Amino acid sequence: MTTRALLLGTALSLACAAAATAADLPRREAGQIVYDNVPETPAVLRAAIAPYYNARTAVFEDWLADGSMLIATRFGEVNQIHRVAAPGAARTQLTFFDEPVNSAKAQPGAQRFVYPRDVGGAEYYQAYLRGLNGEEVQLTAPKTRNAAFTFSKDGRQVAWSQVTPGDPNYDILLADTANPEGRRVVHEGTGAMSVEAFSPDGKSLLVSRSVSATHTDLFVLDLTGGTLKQIGAIGRKVAYQGGAFTADGAGVVTLSDDGSDFTRPVVIDIATGKARDLDPGAKWSAEAFDLSPDGKTLAYMVNEEGYSKVLLKDVATGKLLAAPKLPLGVLTGLGFSPDGHRLGLSLSTSTSSGDAWSYSLDDQQLVRWTQSELGGLDPARLVEPTLFRFPTFDKRSIPAFIYKPAAKAGEKLPVIIQIHGGPEGQEQPNFNPRRQSWVNEIGAAVIIPNVRGSTGYGKTYLDLDNGPKREDSVKDIGALLDWVATQPDLDASRVAIVGQSYGGYMSLAVAAHYNDRIAGAIDLYGISNWTTFLQNTEGYRRDLRRVEYGDERDPKMKAVFDKISPVFMSDRMKKPMMIYQGANDPRVPQSESEQMVAKLRAQGTDVWYVLAKDEGHGVSKKQNVEAVRTTEIMFLKKVLGVK
Repeated sequence: MTTRALLLGTALSLACAAAATAADLPRREAGQIVYDNVPETPAVLRAAIAPYYNARTAVFEDWLADGSMLIATRFGEVNQIHRVAAPGAARTQLTFFDEPVNSAKAQPGAQRFVYPRDVGGAEYYQAYLRGLNGEEVQLTAPKTRNAAFTFSKDGRQVAWSQVTPGDPNYDILLADTANPEGRRVVHEGTGAMSVEAFSPDGKSLLVSRSVSATHTDLFVLDLTGGTLKQIGAIGRKVAYQGGAFTADGAGVVTLSDDGSDFTRPVVIDIATGKARDLDPGAKWSAEAFDLSPDGKTLAYMVNEEGYSKVLLKDVATGKLLAAPKLPLGVLTGLGFSPDGHRLGLSLSTSTSSGDAWSYSLDDQQLVRWTQSELGGLDPARLVEPTLFRFPTFDKRSIPAFIYKPAAKAGEKLPVIIQIHGGPEGQEQPNFNPRRQSWVNEIGAAVIIPNVRGSTGYGKTYLDLDNGPKREDSVKDIGALLDWVATQPDLDASRVAIVGQSYGGYMSLAVAAHYNDRIAGAIDLYGISNWTTFLQNTEGYRRDLRRVEYGDERDPKMKAVFDKISPVFMSDRMKKPMMIYQGANDPRVPQSESEQMVAKLRAQGTDVWYVLAKDEGHGVSKKQNVEAVRTTEIMFLKKVLGVK
């Protein structure tokens, strides 16, 4: 045996001994969850948490040809597609699977829809065309990932994007809805290409190619000749979002940030490339839209400090039309009915779980279609968050929401800071049973910040954490800890950090940089080593992530990654840690969590490790959700000193 092998063997033995000390509770399994050094959850706690996850929601997906709605909702373990025939009618379940079905697109002129489904959270979605009587046919090829399903106006064709494992390039496919098995590739793509819309005559497709969160190219694909023509900004970095052809097929309606810090609706002339701004001087970003079937009316959602607002405009004149007045909340669905007289939408608020509605353009009546249950929760106990801003190291103002329980006079509340993923994400005041349970069952103040790099605040803010500037967002959390210390009702000595995905990286980084200012941290499927993450994330997303985070193949960037990766800062992480991972995660592989667990335990840090064998990037199955969230509360109570 060589000297190097002896040294490696000795190091491994020492690491195992340290791990045995840190992980002194037996490894156990319950259902699909593996618990490693995690105590049993008390039955009384499981019973207290269950109602939060019994609450149901209804998300508008699309209108069927007969004027009924397709919604996504859950009656059992996972979301499935349901039909609602009329306002207040029963939710009739149409899909019945162990895996979630979260979206559906209706086929025009038919009582039929397409829906995607994966297995175990692996995100290799297969799509199926299904009728209301249960008859269905598989649309896509096995062992491929498929997305962006779009029907022609007459419903006779369907187009979508497809990628194979390890390939960063999406192809564009087309099929006749009467003969899905005859699918064919109509364009061999380069990069993350996606179908946006059919032209009115069905002879062209609007397709997009995503380069980064702030750069998307638009093209018109001629289905007869196969030519691909770029439209809009050519040779410039512009973010386009979505797209639809105008009624005459001569233009395209899309969201654009060209010449502005914010995305807003524009009409692009295909022949000249010139854009007509439908919301000049926009102060907040538009984030979703739909065009009426006749092409005359545009409905779009504007994100104002995290809250959704729906606007309606005449496409020809840009004139504002009467729009629905919605409660403060977050829009989760939007779409015109086939006749164009109604707008379907769904909305979630902090204190209501979310329902589907319709808005009549004829008489401006807003009608509720579903009445979702709160699962036994007392509505009076649900907390509405308050929006605030705090100063950070470079004099910027960082937006955040805070949820607070009622506190006794002179009492200081423990604090939980939850950091979103993305990083191009945004924490919003939607219905969130997790946050509400932290407020009510732990008695904690919950802060959800939108640090630099978050969406919703313009492209300048979005780009502030790119590449070498990655740790500037971590400094924003340091500034938030400073703010907490100035608040008379918050206990700066009892702060826990929670984050998932990119937020999991943030949680780990905060645990390293601000170890003495936190009581503990929860990392859910977070990035622990930037280099291994980029090497092992699925091929279809690797190039997009390199644009955002940096390219590990560049020696200079690799040096930055070696400096900022949490796995190389583990010696600073002394406070207890909980780590959760889905075994089938294609985005942040299981290896990212397990190398962090091993490193922390080797140095004697207390780590609870939870692995879900049938989950991917997140937790989707109700039984698993309750198990993981209950474990989180048990951990948070322990580190925050709450009985």
